[in-house]
Amino acid sequence: MKTYISTLFVLLFTVSVFAQHKDRERIQALKVSFITEKLDLTAKEAQAFWPIYNAYDEKSRKCKYEDMRGIRKEIKDNAATLTDAKAEELLEKFVQAENTLHQERVNLIVNLKKIISPKKIILLKATEDDFNRKLFDEYKKRKREGKTE
Repeated sequence: MKTYISTLFVLLFTVSVFAQHKDRERIQALKVSFITEKLDLTAKEAQAFWPIYNAYDEKSRKCKYEDMRGIRKEIKDNAATLTDAKAEELLEKFVQAENTLHQERVNLIVNLKKIISPKKIILLKATEDDFNRKLFDEYKKRKREGKTE
């Protein structure tokens, strides 16, 4: 019986992780299409743009969702017993993570200036914000409808 339950748990966990990975891939494909269209990238620009942007996106995602999440979790879990020394340490980690995010964005801009116009670089930020807003609106809509798939 224990083996059956363990196997079922592993199977459900695997399916959940696979579904999340599949959703992330689908969202990434939509993002590529959305940004390429909104920036009106030529084939040559897109070929040079996407490796640079994807590297930036991966580094910033790691910082936001791994480093920052760890800091927030530590604050949440220890808020009542946090000493000044530990709070100072967490603030330093937070500032470092924010600086890393900022530096990654600066590096992205420097690298993109070599391949696309400054106007398209400016438009990129608005396009990213627009995509994220549409994604969040779709998530809220599905949640209201009870379809959080």
